[in-house]
Amino acid sequence: MSSSPSRPVVVVGAGLAGLACARALHERGVPVTVLEADDGVGGRVRTDVVEGFRLDRGFQVLLTGYPQARAQLDLDALDLREFHAGALVQRGGRQVVVGDPRRHPLEALGALRGGLAAPGDALALARLLRDAHRAVRDGADAPGAPADTTTTAQALRDAGLSDALIDGFLRPFLAGITLDPRLDVSARFLRFVLGSFLAGGTAVPNAGMQAIPEQLASRLPAGTVRLGVRVTDVDEDGVTLADGGRVDAAAVVVATAGPVAAQLLPEVPDPGSVSTTALWFDAPASPTAGRPILVLDGDGHGPVNNVAVLSDVAPGYAPAGRTLVNASIPGDAPGDDATTETAVRDQLRGWFGATVDGWRLLRTDRIAHAQPRQEPGALEPEQRPVRLRSRLWVCGDHRDTASINGALAGGRRAGVEVAVTLREAARAAA
Repeated sequence: MSSSPSRPVVVVGAGLAGLACARALHERGVPVTVLEADDGVGGRVRTDVVEGFRLDRGFQVLLTGYPQARAQLDLDALDLREFHAGALVQRGGRQVVVGDPRRHPLEALGALRGGLAAPGDALALARLLRDAHRAVRDGADAPGAPADTTTTAQALRDAGLSDALIDGFLRPFLAGITLDPRLDVSARFLRFVLGSFLAGGTAVPNAGMQAIPEQLASRLPAGTVRLGVRVTDVDEDGVTLADGGRVDAAAVVVATAGPVAAQLLPEVPDPGSVSTTALWFDAPASPTAGRPILVLDGDGHGPVNNVAVLSDVAPGYAPAGRTLVNASIPGDAPGDDATTETAVRDQLRGWFGATVDGWRLLRTDRIAHAQPRQEPGALEPEQRPVRLRSRLWVCGDHRDTASINGALAGGRRAGVEVAVTLREAARAAA
């Protein structure tokens, strides 16, 4: 069949990648239809309102230093609220504040006084951050970039950092992002994430993380996104729907999460899944005295890796006079929800005292596919093409870095490639 402009490009999935792809197509004058199986846009970036609280589906943040966040989002319109540039580390029965040395130099010394760093760590960390800055500035795939062959854990050791700093601060801090306390994730991902932290802050929209995909969707023509439409089969000429219907297309882009893409496309291997468990509590008062700071488990005893009082960061997350506390566990917490809640309360009681007994559980999220697994080798460019056949593409964070930036970048890259391909085909046929 010819690539007639009378048919739209069909994008399967209205997550960040699918919306970014659709916007790139729309900006280039290409008609596009986005089909989404769920009842709202965002994919894994969703927010539910429960009793007046805004509960993201798992603990999520936006790094404002992400290059694609700056390129594709109106950050001011998102009404972003930033976390404190540092963390409160629970270590050996003490609370140690570790701050960003560029913004809070006195707090940075707290790591040394609190036994979380050795004298040589400052220089070693400066070198690591320099490399991370280059990775974001030049691009992870730039000529001369380090090959994707090393784990994050090995890269930290190779950088000469002490075990105290790695295990007491960097491991729980990075595990909150990678959801992998073993830090087996690719070191290329480490450099990109650290570089993005250097370039900006850590924030959430005051209305919840779903404000991000909703902003992307608002820039598409009305009717572009069709919700509640599940695609069961794809080919270069269109897609088949669960109800037996058919949508013909000039080209098809599969922009779903990795496991779903692997089901629809035989060329795409399942990237594997990294899971997470998140507990949301309604508390009468903030356990961090109103400070918008991330709390980390520096002992590694678990099950909780990090705690965030979201309403201290963004007041819109909780009704007036109430406090929203998130406790996050990398992986699928063992046992049932009641067992998990008991273990979490026991741990946090040691951090915050008996006030934890007054917290009311709002919801427990068990997210089987929070991120694609990205071990060394997964991020080599030649393994991540977005074009599969002449008029069939794929995009998503499983084809890029497992991040909001990766989803936005991959979606836009696919959209631009599709638009260029269709334009060239039209010229050839003229």
